[in-house]
Amino acid sequence: MEVFLYYPWLFVVFATIFGLIVGSFLNVVIYRLPKIMEIEWRHECAESFPEYKIQAPTEKLTLSVPRSSCQQCGTPIRVRDNIPVISWLLLKGKCHNCQSSISVRYPLIELLTALCSGFLAFYFGFSYFTIALIFFTFVLIAATFIDLDTMLLPDQLTLPLMWSGIALALTGISPISLQDAVIGAIAGYLCLWSVYWGFKLLTGKEGMGYGDFKLLAALGAWLGWQSLPMIILLSSIVGIIFGLIQLRLQKQGIEKAFPFGPYLAIAGWVSLIWGEQILNWYFTSILGV
Repeated sequence: MEVFLYYPWLFVVFATIFGLIVGSFLNVVIYRLPKIMEIEWRHECAESFPEYKIQAPTEKLTLSVPRSSCQQCGTPIRVRDNIPVISWLLLKGKCHNCQSSISVRYPLIELLTALCSGFLAFYFGFSYFTIALIFFTFVLIAATFIDLDTMLLPDQLTLPLMWSGIALALTGISPISLQDAVIGAIAGYLCLWSVYWGFKLLTGKEGMGYGDFKLLAALGAWLGWQSLPMIILLSSIVGIIFGLIQLRLQKQGIEKAFPFGPYLAIAGWVSLIWGEQILNWYFTSILGV
């Protein structure tokens, strides 16, 4: 680890390459975790309600088993075809067996993960907290795309993220105090929980899911309660803009639900990097303080 202190550029290179590799794994998490959850739910329903004679699924799926394969022809992906970004380019975005198209999203997620990791390493420099922030970013990326695909924010991601933020504050690795982290987790959850119930009492409809509460609680644990107002404001602004654009492009009504988790994740990451600068700009340029 000391070598990164003497050669900061090496830490950036290492973080970028590591992010590229993890990005490939995140593609697996994004695709498989919702399916694993569905299988578990069906098992639980079959066991809890035998009177309905629900057929328990026989499929066995984990993040590592079975091997990744083409979604069209089922051919297992060769090792040489699993190199992040490079393999997709060499294959020209097509399966080597059936020539069906491979979504460009896979290499884009790998590149996004690599760029975010390298940027964090460059911006903050080497520290144990920077390493933790890189893993924090991995979880946000996975949660973002799962929510975009399925409108779900898995507890398997949000709860460990929240508890790890508190644990880092407890051990002193995080610059956030334990008190601020705990208050951030509580306040983050209660903020959206209150909005949810207020909206439901007024309209009789559910405005958001419980996964959003847990994600904001996790952001509060990592960034402290002081960052919550900015995260909520930024996510609301970005969510309204992109939500309206999405509904417009899909020609759907304003009542159509859209995921809010990605905007929370984006706002949290932006607050992590530029939160102080945004606040300074707001107070000096807008309020003239």
